[in-house]
Amino acid sequence: MRRRGISFRGAAAFLAALCLAPVLSGCTTLETTAPSAVRAEAASAAKAAVFGSVDCRRAKCVALTFDAGPSENSPRLLDILKEKQVPATFFLLGKRHIEKFPELVRRMADEGHEVASHTWDHKILTELEPDEIREELRRPNEEIERLTGRRPTLMRPPQGRTDDTVHEICRELGLSEVLWSVTAKDYTTEDSDLIRRRVLAQTERDGIILLHDIYDGTVPAVPGIIDALKERGYVFVTVPQLLAPGRAEPGQVYR
Repeated sequence: MRRRGISFRGAAAFLAALCLAPVLSGCTTLETTAPSAVRAEAASAAKAAVFGSVDCRRAKCVALTFDAGPSENSPRLLDILKEKQVPATFFLLGKRHIEKFPELVRRMADEGHEVASHTWDHKILTELEPDEIREELRRPNEEIERLTGRRPTLMRPPQGRTDDTVHEICRELGLSEVLWSVTAKDYTTEDSDLIRRRVLAQTERDGIILLHDIYDGTVPAVPGIIDALKERGYVFVTVPQLLAPGRAEPGQVYR
């Protein structure tokens, strides 16, 4: 698992050097939809959340999301979220993660979190042929459905890299793409206090916070992030709850 983390860290660091947060910094042009726009267009009410119904048209909502798990750090993270009554959205990797920690996938779903896909093997989708993209997206969907009884409707493309081909295949598979508006770049540091400060400096209403529970500094930062944002009046929701009473549409990109 440690070897996997080092490899993932290296890839992320390379990306950061090439172009910090590509979909967010102008390195590529990408049309995305904000949560507030989805809510404004909605015509019907959403289902009640596991941790209580929240209307993000009125509440100051924010979504915690975690990429690239499950990992050996996930049980502690789930304990923290349960203690603080905070739902999260988990974008899970298949190879060496879902297949290694199936009981954690079940626990995430059982405890009210949104379980979504981060592909099977973290391949950059824009560099693949269409059939390879389908395979990267199909395999985690099937495994998550087998473990939880519910097929994912959300995915996050590795490194945020996506294009029209990816959009079309996601539409075909019933998947919506979810990016982020806040990143702690936790792949660059194990300093939990720095991770916390980076998140707090960037978070605004409707923020989608990107973290990775595979890194040693991230989970220890989570209690401080939650407490500080609650003090500022934020309410934590899953990504689907952030969009409610609207809903994510397959083939569309949200941030």
